[in-house]
Amino acid sequence: MTDTSSIPIETDYFGNGYSLNEGIAGGTVSIFKAMTSDWARPIVHWSIEAIDPERQRAFYADLFNWEIGDGPFMQVAAGIGGPEPGPAGHIQAGSTARTSLYIQVADLRTTIDRAIELGGAELLAPFDIEGGPSLAAISDPEGNHLMLVQQ
Repeated sequence: MTDTSSIPIETDYFGNGYSLNEGIAGGTVSIFKAMTSDWARPIVHWSIEAIDPERQRAFYADLFNWEIGDGPFMQVAAGIGGPEPGPAGHIQAGSTARTSLYIQVADLRTTIDRAIELGGAELLAPFDIEGGPSLAAISDPEGNHLMLVQQ
Protein backbone atom coordinates (compact mmCIF):
# COMPACT_ATOMS: atom_id res chain seq x y z
CA MET A 1 0.00 0.00 0.00
CA THR A 2 1.32 3.46 -0.93
CA ASP A 3 1.48 6.03 1.89
CA THR A 4 -0.66 8.91 0.65
CA SER A 5 -1.03 10.67 4.02
CA SER A 6 1.23 13.54 2.95
CA ILE A 7 -0.48 14.14 -0.41
CA PRO A 8 -2.74 17.20 -0.14
CA ILE A 9 -6.25 16.53 -1.41
CA GLU A 10 -7.77 19.84 -0.28
CA THR A 11 -6.44 23.32 0.36
CA ASP A 12 -7.29 25.76 3.11
CA TYR A 13 -8.00 29.50 2.75
CA PHE A 14 -4.26 30.23 2.49
CA GLY A 15 -3.57 27.55 -0.15
CA ASN A 16 -1.98 25.04 2.23
CA GLY A 17 -2.70 21.43 1.30
CA TYR A 18 -3.96 18.89 3.81
CA SER A 19 -5.29 15.37 3.95
CA LEU A 20 -6.69 12.99 6.53
CA ASN A 21 -5.68 9.33 6.38
CA GLU A 22 -8.53 7.24 7.74
CA GLY A 23 -7.11 3.82 6.94
CA ILE A 24 -8.79 3.51 3.57
CA ALA A 25 -6.63 1.27 1.40
CA GLY A 26 -4.41 3.38 -0.79
CA GLY A 27 -6.07 6.73 -0.11
CA THR A 28 -7.10 9.59 2.06
CA VAL A 29 -10.36 11.29 2.83
CA SER A 30 -10.96 15.04 2.75
CA ILE A 31 -11.68 16.45 6.19
CA PHE A 32 -14.56 18.53 4.82
CA LYS A 33 -16.06 15.74 2.72
CA ALA A 34 -15.84 13.35 5.69
CA MET A 35 -17.80 15.63 8.03
CA THR A 36 -21.18 14.24 8.95
CA SER A 37 -22.15 16.69 11.69
CA ASP A 38 -21.78 20.38 12.42
CA TRP A 39 -18.33 21.72 13.28
CA ALA A 40 -16.87 24.72 15.12
CA ARG A 41 -15.96 27.59 12.75
CA PRO A 42 -12.24 28.48 12.97
CA ILE A 43 -10.88 31.94 13.80
CA VAL A 44 -7.47 32.92 15.17
CA HIS A 45 -8.28 35.45 17.90
CA TRP A 46 -11.33 37.45 18.81
CA SER A 47 -12.42 40.38 20.89
CA ILE A 48 -16.05 41.47 21.22
CA GLU A 49 -17.25 44.53 23.10
CA ALA A 50 -20.92 44.25 23.94
CA ILE A 51 -23.62 46.26 25.63
CA ASP A 52 -25.19 42.91 26.65
CA PRO A 53 -22.27 40.43 26.91
CA GLU A 54 -24.42 37.42 27.81
CA ARG A 55 -26.76 37.91 24.82
CA GLN A 56 -23.74 38.19 22.50
CA ARG A 57 -22.15 35.10 24.05
CA ALA A 58 -25.34 33.11 23.37
CA PHE A 59 -25.57 34.39 19.76
CA TYR A 60 -22.00 33.39 18.85
CA ALA A 61 -22.16 30.06 20.71
CA ASP A 62 -25.38 29.06 18.94
CA LEU A 63 -24.60 30.39 15.44
CA PHE A 64 -21.05 29.00 15.14
CA ASN A 65 -21.33 25.97 17.45
CA TRP A 66 -18.72 27.43 19.82
CA GLU A 67 -18.22 26.23 23.37
CA ILE A 68 -17.01 29.51 24.90
CA GLY A 69 -14.82 29.08 27.99
CA ASP A 70 -14.92 31.24 31.11
CA GLY A 71 -12.39 33.73 32.46
CA PRO A 72 -10.72 36.88 31.16
CA PHE A 73 -9.54 35.05 28.00
CA MET A 74 -12.35 32.77 26.89
CA GLN A 75 -11.06 29.79 24.92
CA VAL A 76 -12.94 28.43 21.89
CA ALA A 77 -11.99 25.02 20.47
CA ALA A 78 -10.05 25.30 17.20
CA GLY A 79 -12.49 23.37 15.03
CA ILE A 80 -11.43 21.67 11.80
CA GLY A 81 -8.77 23.72 10.05
CA GLY A 82 -8.33 26.19 12.92
CA PRO A 83 -5.19 26.96 14.93
CA GLU A 84 -4.30 24.77 17.91
CA PRO A 85 -5.09 24.86 20.78
CA GLY A 86 -7.81 27.20 19.52
CA PRO A 87 -8.33 30.94 19.54
CA ALA A 88 -8.67 32.84 22.78
CA GLY A 89 -10.47 36.12 23.20
CA HIS A 90 -12.87 37.93 25.40
CA ILE A 91 -16.36 39.38 25.54
CA GLN A 92 -16.43 42.43 27.74
CA ALA A 93 -18.85 45.18 28.66
CA GLY A 94 -18.45 48.49 26.86
CA SER A 95 -20.33 51.62 25.83
CA THR A 96 -20.25 50.58 22.15
CA ALA A 97 -20.51 47.29 20.33
CA ARG A 98 -17.76 46.27 17.92
CA THR A 99 -15.86 43.31 16.54
CA SER A 100 -13.80 42.21 13.54
CA LEU A 101 -14.18 38.56 12.62
CA TYR A 102 -13.83 36.52 9.44
CA ILE A 103 -15.34 33.12 10.14
CA GLN A 104 -15.19 30.02 7.96
CA VAL A 105 -18.57 28.34 7.46
CA ALA A 106 -19.79 25.27 5.58
CA ASP A 107 -22.60 27.10 3.75
CA LEU A 108 -23.11 30.86 3.46
CA ARG A 109 -26.89 30.86 2.90
CA THR A 110 -27.59 28.45 5.77
CA THR A 111 -25.44 30.52 8.14
CA ILE A 112 -27.04 33.80 7.04
CA ASP A 113 -30.52 32.38 7.56
CA ARG A 114 -29.57 31.08 11.02
CA ALA A 115 -28.03 34.46 11.97
CA ILE A 116 -31.32 36.17 11.06
CA GLU A 117 -33.25 33.65 13.21
CA LEU A 118 -30.92 34.49 16.13
CA GLY A 119 -31.45 38.25 15.83
CA GLY A 120 -28.71 39.17 13.34
CA ALA A 121 -29.07 40.59 9.83
CA GLU A 122 -27.74 40.01 6.32
CA LEU A 123 -25.57 42.97 5.27
CA LEU A 124 -23.99 41.75 2.04
CA ALA A 125 -25.28 38.91 -0.15
CA PRO A 126 -22.84 36.09 -0.96
CA PHE A 127 -20.27 36.88 -3.63
CA ASP A 128 -17.25 35.10 -5.08
CA ILE A 129 -13.63 36.25 -5.00
CA GLU A 130 -12.00 35.24 -8.29
CA GLY A 131 -9.67 32.35 -7.52
CA GLY A 132 -10.65 32.45 -3.85
CA PRO A 133 -13.48 31.82 -1.42
CA SER A 134 -17.05 33.08 -1.40
CA LEU A 135 -17.87 35.77 1.17
CA ALA A 136 -20.95 37.34 2.74
CA ALA A 137 -21.48 39.84 5.55
CA ILE A 138 -23.89 39.63 8.48
CA SER A 139 -24.35 41.53 11.71
CA ASP A 140 -24.92 40.17 15.20
CA PRO A 141 -27.82 41.38 17.40
CA GLU A 142 -25.84 44.48 18.49
CA GLY A 143 -24.89 45.47 14.94
CA ASN A 144 -21.30 44.14 14.82
CA HIS A 145 -20.29 43.24 11.27
CA LEU A 146 -18.99 39.74 10.54
CA MET A 147 -17.57 38.32 7.32
CA LEU A 148 -18.48 34.74 6.53
CA VAL A 149 -15.99 32.76 4.43
CA GLN A 150 -16.94 29.64 2.44
CA GLN A 151 -14.16 27.73 0.68
